[in-house]
Amino acid sequence: MSDDNTKNLPSHQDIEKDISDYLSKKYGDRVKIIGFHAQPDLEIDSTITTEQPGERKSPYLDFDIKPEELCAYLDEYVVRQDEAKAILSTKICTHFNRIRNGIDNPLQAKRTVGQIKNNVLLIGPTGVGKTFLIKLIAKRLGVPFIKGDATKFSETGYVGGDVEDLVRDLVREAGDDIESAQYGIIYIDEIDKIASARNLIGADVSRSGVQRALLKPMEETEVDLKVPHDPISQIEAIEHYRATGKRQRRLINTKDILFIMSGAFTELDDIIKKRVQKQAIGFEGEITSKKESGRYLKHVRAEDLIAYGFESEFIGRLPVVACLDDLNVNDLYAILLNPNSSVVVGKKLDFLAYGIRIQFSDEALMLIAQKAAQEQTGARGLVSSMEKILLPFEKKLPSTDIRFLAITRELVQNPQQELERMLSDGDHLAFHEDQYHRLNQEEHDRIKELLAQKMGKFLEAHGVLPSPERLGIMAKQCQDEVLDIRDVCEIFIDYVKHIKECEKNISVKCGIHVTFSEEAIDRILARHPLNQEAIKSLCETLGTTFEYGLGLLEQKKGVDHIVIPGVGIDRPEQYISDLVRDFFRT
Repeated sequence: MSDDNTKNLPSHQDIEKDISDYLSKKYGDRVKIIGFHAQPDLEIDSTITTEQPGERKSPYLDFDIKPEELCAYLDEYVVRQDEAKAILSTKICTHFNRIRNGIDNPLQAKRTVGQIKNNVLLIGPTGVGKTFLIKLIAKRLGVPFIKGDATKFSETGYVGGDVEDLVRDLVREAGDDIESAQYGIIYIDEIDKIASARNLIGADVSRSGVQRALLKPMEETEVDLKVPHDPISQIEAIEHYRATGKRQRRLINTKDILFIMSGAFTELDDIIKKRVQKQAIGFEGEITSKKESGRYLKHVRAEDLIAYGFESEFIGRLPVVACLDDLNVNDLYAILLNPNSSVVVGKKLDFLAYGIRIQFSDEALMLIAQKAAQEQTGARGLVSSMEKILLPFEKKLPSTDIRFLAITRELVQNPQQELERMLSDGDHLAFHEDQYHRLNQEEHDRIKELLAQKMGKFLEAHGVLPSPERLGIMAKQCQDEVLDIRDVCEIFIDYVKHIKECEKNISVKCGIHVTFSEEAIDRILARHPLNQEAIKSLCETLGTTFEYGLGLLEQKKGVDHIVIPGVGIDRPEQYISDLVRDFFRT
């Protein structure tokens, strides 16, 4: 076929139109042709709708967390890393507070000067808590969060994932809500693996290309949520066109998406060391140990990261750098002692799945920390050490009647021998149960003290009196349900609010203002089961019990307010009877 004949061929749009016109003339409007094109024709502006975040304020922007508040929250979970926690808390809070301030003050948001995004680079060895820190922050802030691995991506056009897929994944994580996703966090681990090889001659496409592909999303760009190779998005586009007759283009702007990168950066300290010693001969002498060489990371500069293999444009978009410290034996021990330790809590939940409750002695935790330190994998070594010790018990005990296990120093030293003694010696089994209850009481006292120190002001600010009795009830709830202390505080805040609502209902029912004393509230909270349905049922019963007596006091004695004491919860019939009798005697 000649080139002239090829030029005279109609386009697929013309063919589609001709067929559609023919079918319409023959069958009327009942038949319509819907084109299935790989890419919608975006030149037809009159049929395109562009979906972008609206102007209304998103609930994710109701942000008023201060840096010290966020740092205190991280302290509850993360051992050491004070400098990293301070940097992350400050810059992340500033990032989201600036977004909120920009929405409240649109004129400031229009300024082009000073709009620098606080993207963060975390540097530290494996197992020191980099990922854990970011997950905690995202949970506390309540923003959409997605984690990616830098080694899985490649420059657009090459085999591998597209870096813009991270932005699309963030939208999916936000429930397909573009408005909330635009204020999310994208965390990319193993970022040091995309540094160009320092001994390579020529372009390193697979690594430098990924760096270049990240430049625009890290700063500001618009990402199209529909991609040609995604069949789902193509089907959705067809369905939208079929329903509306218009082609839709969904975009998300990355201006307010915070990017956080992390990596171990092995050999980076050698680069820093050469620079430092070149500038100051004899600076801190020749440092060779791992512990001391890690100190050089505190002196990292942009030029060191460029020498490591990163492009200057990429490093320029990571203005905030935080270095995390390696963990020693005492740090690992402190992690295990923490009531929020994911390692200990995870193991308790493993055994609780079989109805078995376990407790750890301090000596056992120290031995586990020492074993983990020998693996030189940071906090990850705690998990593997714990599994090696407790695996025989986790396998055998569910098939027995044993329901309590004390993890003691002897058990950590000789787990198999201790298991055999428990199974063959009834006295030794009873000893374990006694040890469990002793350790359980010690843990209860620690949690109660921690609640008073760390969460006392938080509880008071939300209308919950942190009395010793109430803190004891909360500590028991932490143990029984294996819950986070902050989660328990929020649960009890809701319970107390519900009790206050029940006060109003009883007051309406009895025709008199009724309130519960703090002692009475404690008695309600101490009951089992403890949930909102049980509280409501109890208060309805109390209202029915008190209705006649309190109504009598209001009518005959003019009483307008009654405070229910603790005995009114324990013995309501006797309490109201004695109360009415005492009033009518006077």
